[in-house]
Amino acid sequence: MTAAVGTLLSGRYRLDAKIGTGGMSTVYRAFDTTLERQVAIKVMHNHIAGDADQLERFRREARAVAQLSHPHVVGVIDAGEDGGTQYIVFEYVEGETLKDRIRRLGKLPVSEAVAYAIEIARALGAAHEQGIVHRDVKPQNVLIDGEGSAKVTDFGIARTRDQAGLTMDGRVLGTTDYVSPEQALGHAVTGQSDLYSLGIVLFEMLTGDVPFKGEGQVAVAMKHVREDLPDVQIRRPEVSSALAAVVDKATEKDLDRRYADDRELAADLEEVLSIEFARSGQITGEATVVFKSLPAKTRRRVPASVAHPTRIFAVLALAAAVAVVLVLALKDNTSRGTRNAADPPARSEPGIKGVSFSQDAAHDYDPSGDQQEHPADVRNVVDGDPNTAWTTESYRGGTLSGKPGVGIYVDAHPSANGVKLQIDSPTPGWRGTIYGATKGPPKAITDPGWKAIGDIGRADRKTTVDLDGTPFRYYLIWIQSLPPGKESVAISEVRLYQRVMRPVARPSSAG
Repeated sequence: MTAAVGTLLSGRYRLDAKIGTGGMSTVYRAFDTTLERQVAIKVMHNHIAGDADQLERFRREARAVAQLSHPHVVGVIDAGEDGGTQYIVFEYVEGETLKDRIRRLGKLPVSEAVAYAIEIARALGAAHEQGIVHRDVKPQNVLIDGEGSAKVTDFGIARTRDQAGLTMDGRVLGTTDYVSPEQALGHAVTGQSDLYSLGIVLFEMLTGDVPFKGEGQVAVAMKHVREDLPDVQIRRPEVSSALAAVVDKATEKDLDRRYADDRELAADLEEVLSIEFARSGQITGEATVVFKSLPAKTRRRVPASVAHPTRIFAVLALAAAVAVVLVLALKDNTSRGTRNAADPPARSEPGIKGVSFSQDAAHDYDPSGDQQEHPADVRNVVDGDPNTAWTTESYRGGTLSGKPGVGIYVDAHPSANGVKLQIDSPTPGWRGTIYGATKGPPKAITDPGWKAIGDIGRADRKTTVDLDGTPFRYYLIWIQSLPPGKESVAISEVRLYQRVMRPVARPSSAG
């Protein structure tokens, strides 16, 4: 039984209309007669208020959210009891749920989806810093306010890290469309579980649907445990490789490969938003607001004409003067097979999957020289943007100045059983070798820790090297000779593919 519309709780809160209901409570739009403002009130169903566990879970939500003060978390205002009726008072958010928005629009604009994911990640980060795990992250629990901002709500099954769980008889709390594999198996749940659920929410925002369907909740939960996530780029080809990598890493079944924390996930999403801005030349809505909050170094990719629109008029004359040159250059590059940002990314074959690299996974390698080979540009090879590149230093005379080689390597922490390595290079014609190492990385190329695993006889603009699947943590592209007539080598993208490994369920600990 629920409270009737018109009820005045504690002589202060008048229930005006039902706005949502669930198995545990009903949410009302209400009016605070003391402060004369609208609020939202969650009222616990009377028929379950006598259950001590359920009552404690309800009260714990109020205590948990009361610790949080964040612009993307729906705040708790008050909590109380009136004649046995338990209630929590929240700020009232005028708008719709993220789920409603997806149902209404289908696939969200890519930049908007990324912006909402950033806001949700920041909200979860604030909760995780307080030791609070949400455990039910889903678009139904994200409100979009009148200004377009996302706010996370409904910490009804949240718990702090030092609290014993309230699951009973093998029940798994959470919504199975978004449940993490470890939560589905009844294992310990941490902030990484929330990040998995956020990855599924991001997938749904981008594709308009959840990744798994089944005959019942248990069937769907087991798909999260056993099946690979559908390729987001197949369902929506305009999704960039960088964004697809974020989705893949957020939804890794192996906790060692999943994002370790919210900051790491948010940082990669911020990079992706900047890339999307640079690719499209414009973003709208909430993405514009979120973009303005990004660190200055992250916004560096955005064209000046977009970041500073007033300058565009000053360069129109120059643009017109060089237009013919640009058209001719573009035509020439196209005829030579140059890949631009609009081209679809390379697709992996069945049974293999791209390795998700973090933005700091790439490192320069110059063991025989000054130990540096343009380190500031190395992240360009894993940023998903083919218009950015890392280059070697300039070597006059077409040789490497007596060095046996220089290169760049990627860290596939903790390891990857690579079967293909794809290298995009705008300076074809160079030669080299692919090396792998499990530890280190080794300080010298002659170190036995490096193992030669592939040969680059003559690099093309796109070069794919087949590997044998041996697991390595480090994959080195060792450049041994320059292209004819060139003084440097540029690499714009490095992609590593590995065999799909089926997860092995870990036994649940007792207690």
